[in-house]
Amino acid sequence: MPKRPVAMFAMTAENVPRVFPADTLARLRELVDIDPALVAGDFTDPRVRERLAATEVLITGWGCPVLDAGALEAAPELRTVLHAAGSVKGFTTQAVWDRGIAVSSAAAANALPVAEYTLAMILLAGKNVFAHRDRLRDERAFPYGEILPGLGNFGRRVGVVGASRIGRRLIELLRPFDLEVSLADPYVTEAGAAALGVPLLPLDALLAGSDIVTVHAPQTPETRHLVGRRELALMPDGSVLVNTARGSLVDHDALVGELRSGRISAVLDVTDPEPLPADSPLLDLPNAFVTPHLAGSQGNEVARLGATVLGELERLLAGRELEFRVDETELDRTA
Repeated sequence: MPKRPVAMFAMTAENVPRVFPADTLARLRELVDIDPALVAGDFTDPRVRERLAATEVLITGWGCPVLDAGALEAAPELRTVLHAAGSVKGFTTQAVWDRGIAVSSAAAANALPVAEYTLAMILLAGKNVFAHRDRLRDERAFPYGEILPGLGNFGRRVGVVGASRIGRRLIELLRPFDLEVSLADPYVTEAGAAALGVPLLPLDALLAGSDIVTVHAPQTPETRHLVGRRELALMPDGSVLVNTARGSLVDHDALVGELRSGRISAVLDVTDPEPLPADSPLLDLPNAFVTPHLAGSQGNEVARLGATVLGELERLLAGRELEFRVDETELDRTA
């Protein structure tokens, strides 16, 4: 029987059984020599460094310590990093790429629940569910049987800002519905948008022509307050802004002003700062629906991340290319 490669977990210890439930962990241990009781939360720990010296595959996740030059010096056999979460930007350094270590990310698996959450919010927003739920709660009565103007998802215009993994997956999920979907992304060509089945618009045109705008751009210095005061003013009366990307992409002060006017509404799963201070008006405004950053993998969904890593490991050991390998140039666009 061939010798199994040496592997080690590098993440927050409590996440190992969550991301790798018993059946996934059992299969993992068939493939590699790994000790689930030894989890690297600190690369300076003597026991971790002893194991690191022989480690060929590092299985990382939330809470992974930084893979800097010092950590890599202690891991001369390391060839592959399999990340059981989204972006690898927070723990990889230039030293990782300089050494040619293969890095794979489960970002595509983590994108699915975010896209599903966003789809649900778009459809609910099209029905103005949140306002009418509050009306029923406050008035204890409702005009049942009436056709309410302004409601419905037939022909609703949805603008997707950013063709990230989540943005692309959302576009796929929106296809079965009678919606008019468009895309704004400076890195996508007309041909690329056509391949996704949506028209490509400048951001201003998308904002001005959408009933629902959903943000999926990466967080970079250039995208801070991508949707600011001027951009929000372009959105039509009665429109809805959905943000499941990063809070910094939206100017919250400007957004609060628009929400207070009652002109638009917002669905926010991410905020800036996060969490919001207890006195934030976003927590009280009736046209702001705020959730605590739960669109990404939660509960039983995190097992999908472990399954993705297991699939990558099986490909690696079979001598095949990693399906979800991350290139250094893609670090800002792994969401």
